[in-house]
Amino acid sequence: MAAVPLEHVLLIAGALFALGLIGLLVRRNIILMLVSVEIMLNAAGLAFVGAGAHWGQPDGQVMFLLILAVAAAEVSVGLALVLQVYRHFQSLDAERLNNLKD
Repeated sequence: MAAVPLEHVLLIAGALFALGLIGLLVRRNIILMLVSVEIMLNAAGLAFVGAGAHWGQPDGQVMFLLILAVAAAEVSVGLALVLQVYRHFQSLDAERLNNLKD
């Protein structure tokens, strides 16, 4: 089985993280913002797994399991908050919600 160089894995993880960050900053819909955070967490997990595989240690996979647990908690709490925001304001547009604050 051919090994993928660590530089390639980190390049892909960095690109995924950048896409998630751009999506977080550009999107106005709260659900799409949560999806962007999930992409960023998966990019961090990919970097950990790639580094662990490069050095032959299981630490990267353990960290990825912790990242998955954090992502699951973030999704459950985030979606509960999104439902409450939608019930209260009848919108998921972050810009409109920011304007309501004033």
